[in-house]
Amino acid sequence: MKKYIAEFIGTAVLVIFGCGSAVAANTLVANNGAEIPLAMSTLLIAFAFGLSIVAMAYSIGNVSGCHINPAVSIGMLVAGRMNVKDFVGYVVAQCLGAIAGAGILVVFFGSNAALGTNGYGEASALGTGAGTAFLVEVVLTFVFVLLILGVTSKTENTAVVGLVIGLTLTLIHILGIPFTGTSVNPARSLGPALVGGGLALSQVWLFILAPLVGGAVAAIVHKYVLDGK
Repeated sequence: MKKYIAEFIGTAVLVIFGCGSAVAANTLVANNGAEIPLAMSTLLIAFAFGLSIVAMAYSIGNVSGCHINPAVSIGMLVAGRMNVKDFVGYVVAQCLGAIAGAGILVVFFGSNAALGTNGYGEASALGTGAGTAFLVEVVLTFVFVLLILGVTSKTENTAVVGLVIGLTLTLIHILGIPFTGTSVNPARSLGPALVGGGLALSQVWLFILAPLVGGAVAAIVHKYVLDGK
């Protein structure tokens, strides 16, 4: 049970600080009537997500492994590092944590109008179509989960795992934010979409399916192509 609670807390923290930073940055800009380059806001949000992972990796990593992402969990399942029971428990905990995190953001900002949701088409900064958005999310999640499977496969990497994963997530957000807002995490997308509703909820299917596909493919590649065992 402790590992499920850890996953709940970790995912809630990711949503609060990652999505919350996105909302805060956009709210400050709107309220002050200021203009901020997309590149600058992208960096701020990317580091918020990356640093959230670093913080949680060193807080709950020894309890649950700090997946806080169903795409990571499905990668671990396919790679044979996780059983089905734990996979289901982790995903349920992650989704509930993301919903709780989104709910806390509503309290913080007094509105559910903007919760750092993901989107394509009119909800994308670049107007990315659904097909391209799907491909972007699959590729970015593939890279992220492949990195996680690789870096966690050697015990000598234990001390730096959290930092490496967090920096990689930052890198992934730098590229992905203009296209889709960057999901690579079905729970992180589902929580804000459920609480916010509207267009984000109608599009959330893509941000559930694409990361799961990317995570599963990464596990297959790691297990059958890259793993030297």
